[in-house]
Amino acid sequence: MGNGTDALELILAGLGIGAGDEVIVPTNTFVATAEAVVTAGARPRFVDVLPDTLLIDPDAVAAAVGPRTAAVLTVHLFGQMADMTALSAVTARHGLVLVEDAAQAHGARFAGRRAGSWGAAGAFSFYPGKNLGALGDGGAVVSDDPDLIDRIRRLADHGRSDTDRYVHELVGRNSRLDTLQAAVLSAKLEFLSEWSEARRRHAAYYDAAFRGVPEIRTPAIDEANESIYNQYTIRTDRRDALQAHLKAREIGTAIYYPIPLHLQQCFAYLGYKPGAFPESERAAKEVLSLPVYPELTEGQLGEVVEAVREFYGY
Repeated sequence: MGNGTDALELILAGLGIGAGDEVIVPTNTFVATAEAVVTAGARPRFVDVLPDTLLIDPDAVAAAVGPRTAAVLTVHLFGQMADMTALSAVTARHGLVLVEDAAQAHGARFAGRRAGSWGAAGAFSFYPGKNLGALGDGGAVVSDDPDLIDRIRRLADHGRSDTDRYVHELVGRNSRLDTLQAAVLSAKLEFLSEWSEARRRHAAYYDAAFRGVPEIRTPAIDEANESIYNQYTIRTDRRDALQAHLKAREIGTAIYYPIPLHLQQCFAYLGYKPGAFPESERAAKEVLSLPVYPELTEGQLGEVVEAVREFYGY
């Protein structure tokens, strides 16, 4: 695909999800997840996340299912997969389609199975900031349903017939991955596991270093997960002040995400109000992602830890 957003949109289109349908989506995610639902012609139904992992809450999903619900679009956040066993049970019980937004989960596992292998289909992004990034935009769809893959492939290539390139059986779009990006990704792919292991080492370093700082909540990893740490995201009540402190020491940080989707202006028509999803709203005020990319040296990790501990007086 041309990008990860197209991957999400084309999965929904390939599944026939559109006008009159609702798709359950976590409110604590990047806008593209819900944007894809709207572009497909469906309506997002937001739900809250778990207080520890910040991943979609399966019980909230079950409670949100209604007569118009067609699918659950789960997000594997920060490199950790959602509870796919629980979500699979919910969707099977209600006859819903389960789709994976795996844009931050290249190679992550839940209960031994890779991201993208649980649902009807999974969407990946190859934006340069991802664990497997291209030189520019790129995306992919994975599925074990050959008919769905065939339909999505045709939708991504102007709806062309399989047998005649000048016959267009579907109204599609131009969302092909260009050859240069494919070549770069192919060359980088063999290093992905090595890079993921480096991220896990860095995360373990941080976990140990911050264990004595009660003001910091380090990432909670579900025991069934093998995270690839797309982000190392801590939580703290003094997030903004800490970020300013680190910026003054030329240490980069980021906030994913400062405004939950149900409070974004573009989704105001859905009618959600502040307080609707307290866990996501609380996280939006507390989360801060620290450097965790594979090339970090131990000295650089130590510099980050020293600056954070200095801020809290440890």
